[in-house]
Order: sequence, then C-alpha cells, then structure tokens
Amino acid sequence: MNVTLAVKQYISKMVESSGPGMKVLLMDRETTSIVSVVYTHSEILQKEVYLFERMDSQNRDSMKHLKAICFLRPTKENVEHLIQELRRPKYSVYFIYFSNVISKSEIKALAEADEQEVVAEVQEFYGDFIAVNPHLFSLNLLGVSRGRSWEPSMLSRCTQGLTSVLLALKKCPMIRYQLSSDMSKRLAESVKQIITKEYELFDFRKTEVPPLLLILDRSDDAITPLLNQWTYQAMVHELLGLNNNRIDLSRVPGISKDLKEVVLSADNDEFYANNMYLNFGEIGTNIKNLMEDFQKKRPKGQQKLESISDMKSVRRLLQNPRLSELDAVRLVMLYALRYERHSSSILPSLMDELSRRGVSERHRKMVQSVVEYGGKRVRGSDLITPTDAVAITKQFFKGLKGVENVYAQHQPLLHDTLDQLIKGRLKDSQFPYLGASSLRDRPQDIILFVIGGATYEEALAVYNMNRSTPGVRIVLGGSSIHNTKSFLEEVMSATTHSSDRPTGSGRHGSRR
Repeated sequence: MNVTLAVKQYISKMVESSGPGMKVLLMDRETTSIVSVVYTHSEILQKEVYLFERMDSQNRDSMKHLKAICFLRPTKENVEHLIQELRRPKYSVYFIYFSNVISKSEIKALAEADEQEVVAEVQEFYGDFIAVNPHLFSLNLLGVSRGRSWEPSMLSRCTQGLTSVLLALKKCPMIRYQLSSDMSKRLAESVKQIITKEYELFDFRKTEVPPLLLILDRSDDAITPLLNQWTYQAMVHELLGLNNNRIDLSRVPGISKDLKEVVLSADNDEFYANNMYLNFGEIGTNIKNLMEDFQKKRPKGQQKLESISDMKSVRRLLQNPRLSELDAVRLVMLYALRYERHSSSILPSLMDELSRRGVSERHRKMVQSVVEYGGKRVRGSDLITPTDAVAITKQFFKGLKGVENVYAQHQPLLHDTLDQLIKGRLKDSQFPYLGASSLRDRPQDIILFVIGGATYEEALAVYNMNRSTPGVRIVLGGSSIHNTKSFLEEVMSATTHSSDRPTGSGRHGSRR
C-alpha cells in the first residue's frame, strides 16, 4: 500500500487521457496541494502541462489552443464554477476529474451546461487527501471537534477523505474503532455507509485476508504531540513548520528569492530521503560530541534521577531564562497530565512559576485545556504507568551519555496499539468491530486513522513496523499532521466547547 504512488498514478492517467498537445491544469485550493505534494512543477511540465490555474480565478484568459484538465473536489462551489466555465468555455476541450464521488444530479447539471459539447470526459479519481509519505496521509484539517463531538462539516470531510484513501488503495476493509470515543464510532459508521453504497468500486477478493481500518482518537494520547519529536522530518515540522512538504521561509530577513519556499521531497531530494527518519543524534554527530562534553561538566547530582518524585525538578527548568515560553508551558502540560490526580502534585506552584516568568494568560490556560482534552477522565487507556513516568523523568533530566537516552525513549501509544493488533491481542471490548463480523487471521493490510491529527513520531513507528513485520503493510493517516503549535490549536478549538463534554468516559486497559 502506497498512498503517494496511488495519487501519482491518478494524475498520470489524467494527463495521458487527454492525449498529446499543450494543456492547462485547472484546480481548486485543495487539489492544488494534493498535486503539488506528489509532483514537482518541472515533472508536470514534462507532461506538456504548461499552465496551472485556479478554477475560481476571475482573471483567466481564453486560450482555445489549450486542452483543459480539471482536477477538483466535488463541492457545490466547484460544480457551480464548472457550470459557468462550460457555458463560456475558455479552452478547446475539457477533461474533468473529481477527487471523490459526485452525485448524479450534479453530473446532469454539468451535462446541461455543456451546450458547446466541449467536455470529452468526466471521471472520479479518488485522490482526496494529502499523500505526505508513501505510508502517511493527511486531510489538512484543524479544529475537527466541538468538545467531544464532531464539528459537523468535519465529519463529512473526514468521511470523504478516508473513503477516498480506501478507494485509491482499492481496499474494502473491516472496521474497528476506539470504544471510548463517540467520534470514532460515528466516523466508522459514516465510512461504512459509503463503502456499502460504493461496494462495486472496490477490488475486494474474498479469498484474501480482509484489510482492516482502525479509527483512533487523538485525545487518547495527548502526550506524544507535546514531546519533542527528534527525527529530521519531525524537527523540521516542529521548528519551521512543514506544510504539504514545503517550508515557508519568506519571513526570514535577507532570504534569497529562491529560498523563500523550500520543498522537502523524498522523491527528489536524496539527502532528505536518506535522513528523514533518522534522529537528531544520527544526523548530528558533532552535536552529539558537544553533548558528551557537556555531560562531563555537569554536577554529579544531576546525573542520577530515577524516582517519580524527581519530576519536581521541573521547577528548576522553569526558572531557566533560556527556556522558551512555549517549552515552559509544554513542560507543565506534561506534568499536569502525569500528576493530574496525585496527592503530592505541585501543579499550582508550577502555574505560579509560569506567571512569574511572564507567560501569557492564553498559554497558561492551555495547561488546563490539555487536561480537559486528554486527561484521565477522557482517554480510554492508562496512557502513563509508573514505569512510563520514570522514563519521562529520565527523558527530561537524565545525563546525556548516549543519544538514545534522549531521542528514542518515548514510544507513542499508537505503537503499542498496533503491536497488540498485529499479535491478535487488541481487545474487542476496547476496540470493537463495526458489525457482526470479525477478523480471525492476522491482518495484512492495516489503515490507521487518528481523529484530531497524527504526528511524525507515529509515522516513524509505522515506518519501522512496516520494515520489521514481513507480510504486514500499514498506512497511517490523520485529520492533520501535528507539531506542538498545531496540536495546541486543536486542543483549544475542542475545549472552547467544553460544555459539550460528557460527565464521564469509559477507560480500557493498561499500556504495557
């Protein structure tokens, strides 16, 4: 399963179907991103596509010598733009491709508008998602929930995006969802409804082990997006922001025109392809040596921190003037999630320390928002066991004797869930099947989707599991791909509607 290849093949088919000759590619805002992630400008030019235009642009000239390839989401706005376009065509012929299923009534409306008979083809090509990596996709959506319920338009968009992935991969899966999340169940039911309706579009062979779709909720693991993610790809996203595999450097003073936007593509950048999954230590041996020198100079009293009580040392970090405001808040968030109900919690004292540092009220309020979003009352798993707490303590404070002590200690909850799924140990009582059927054999093709957004650390876990588990193919997707800032935006959006939250939530299992 390769989502990048699936989208590239669709785009190649579009161009090839139009035949030889000069072409214009008409897109909307979202399909522009979908195409740009998998094809560079120069690669498209080699396919005789010489002009790129937005369908909603009001300033397009009439160019009858060009063929038009339209790749659009099947929205009411795009259909209306197409109707107006066909009534007064600017190009010689139109090849129209929708990124998802379009209704028969809208097809009829387009046919009625095509009075000059310029439409050569109308098809559905299921590329309604951002193929970030071969095993990772995103829908680029923030603010998917109101409290613990769906933002209505977001449920529809996630359903469309997820079914598009399934159609692109030609997978008709059995579905499991996170019982503690009503949002997971609703998405599962919505996707199932589309799958049932469009069943004939799937290449489903009953003799094979059916693929499996597992729908998870970000609130079950609010820690992973708050911890530093140390792979090259994740660090770029954390520090600079990686949007559709592009970095915006336009605000950097004195930056040259050629570097205002930098594209990071594993297909076209050998260094990035070779290093994107390596951690900071592996790509920065000089920095590792510097850390080893630093370790030798540290006071011995700071080199051995083993017990849970040593989390109190977080106060000393907060008093460090070199710590950024966001990192200070992030430390307190992690403490609050771990010691949410601990009798000896010093959270009020840490909040006072944030105030003394001059941390903005907005950032201080985020601490409680994160607990509302992913605290014990909400999440379905025991995300942090005492063992994990010690590991987190060590991650913050342990001596830097080896890079692995810092960069490889945290495992996202998704890793454990996936491991149990593959081993047949994921409990039906915690992740039930939608419908009466269940999978008896070990799953071979697994699609994971995280409501509220995935992370590059989780993508790394999937990448490694694909490499280490022969016969199992895994694809991860999310409503977005988070760094710390975008995750906190997601949290604030959800908790703004905190009155919608339930009075309690079921919990399942212990994290091993």
